[in-house]
Amino acid sequence: MFMGTGSDVGKSLIVAGLCRLLSNRGLRVRPFKPQNMSNNAAVTVEGGEIGRAQALQALACRVLPSVHMNPVLLKPQSSIGSQIIVQGQMQGNAKAREFQTLKLGLMPAVLESFARMRAEADIVLVEGAGSASEINLRANDVANMGFARAANVPVVLIGDIDRGGVIASLVGTKTVLDPADAAMISGFLINRMRGDVSLFTDGVVAIERMTDWRGLGIVPFFDDAAKLPAEDTLALREAARWRITSLKARGGRRIKFAVPVLPRIANFDDLDPLRLDPSVDLRLLQSGEPLPPDTDLVILPGSKATIADLAALRANGWDHDIHAHVRRGGRVLGLCGGYQMLGQTISDPGGIEGAAATVAGLGLLAVDTVLTGAKQLRAVMGVTVADQVPFTGYEMHVGQTSGVDRVRPLVRFADGRTDGAASLDGRVSGTYAHGFFAHDRQRQAWVNRLGGLLSDSPGYEATIDATLDGLAKHLETHLDIAALLNLAR
Repeated sequence: MFMGTGSDVGKSLIVAGLCRLLSNRGLRVRPFKPQNMSNNAAVTVEGGEIGRAQALQALACRVLPSVHMNPVLLKPQSSIGSQIIVQGQMQGNAKAREFQTLKLGLMPAVLESFARMRAEADIVLVEGAGSASEINLRANDVANMGFARAANVPVVLIGDIDRGGVIASLVGTKTVLDPADAAMISGFLINRMRGDVSLFTDGVVAIERMTDWRGLGIVPFFDDAAKLPAEDTLALREAARWRITSLKARGGRRIKFAVPVLPRIANFDDLDPLRLDPSVDLRLLQSGEPLPPDTDLVILPGSKATIADLAALRANGWDHDIHAHVRRGGRVLGLCGGYQMLGQTISDPGGIEGAAATVAGLGLLAVDTVLTGAKQLRAVMGVTVADQVPFTGYEMHVGQTSGVDRVRPLVRFADGRTDGAASLDGRVSGTYAHGFFAHDRQRQAWVNRLGGLLSDSPGYEATIDATLDGLAKHLETHLDIAALLNLAR
């Protein structure tokens, strides 16, 4: 089990790289995260949902994602409350303090899922959540030491040297932990080293002396990590400043896509294929940034709290920018919650996403949405109706959308169902389907439609697969893999 001295120290990346490394050695590997918190989720083979990081780790293992890889998923809907997903299915909502009393009842499901992963693997790589030293949350814990103790799993602690204070972070973790918890930790590794690795050799020795834990390696910064899907909005903010420099478009101009980054943005990995495509200039607009006037396509992304995010969009003035963009002949695409925002009204009579309410949408599509019914969770494939270009993706939404613009659906699924809507002139459209930009032909069709040219870059899936192989080689060079395997039971 890989725990961290804090959040965002690289646990997900380390586990993904080791999943690919050990899979390349011929082992049957499975990822596992007892409890995750993210609004960037993926649909599994069983028709449930898990955190995006575990879906990437499954890909690294070359297996399909399963709900048992992440049995507890918290999807924040407000600053203090989350939707609770257990083994892929929604079980209700709880505020943060309420959740602390519910955790104990989740351990049986967590251990059941872990047993399933163990039964089909030679080795399971477990990822902790947040910091291992959050002793204020230790009671009934299922995410970190509570799970490690219950499942009797040896722990490796990860420290991030890039943020500074890594010696104090690792030694301090040993200091604050209950001795029985600290005894579960067998070793540590240092992540995100910049510069000469040998400069920290004495630091490793000092940590070993003060903790009695074994140093397992120093991992230099892996620049290509930016190419891999992330599940945290902190990484999304970093992506806003990251630009493709190694690949070039094959002549012509880059198409400009703009995305307002809303407070409860969800499933934002929809944007990753665009971010990696050198034919596209993807602008992720932070609060206070206006819509660039030369934008070709505005994308309204998914949301975990559609009505609240629509209010945030208006508070930023982006609604005025979008209407002006449409008047100038620009195009708009809404994905899931963004599709709902484009309509005339959004109603939440049962208070699924917050207080019961009905609000006016942006009025760019003649459709209305009612947030009701069971959550739709399924993998899908099909074509865009206008041009018969294929796509693959998934549905993950609550709500029913109806109205006259539905007579012009955006997509047709392989089972014959249609989804989405388009305006009469075709410039505004929306769909509940996630992930279709990951299909190279579908993404290229959007670029062509907007007047751009294709790039010489490899396809999106090929880029992700090559990056995982590169990460595996990076870890094999800098970690003591034999020692890690010897620690595993």
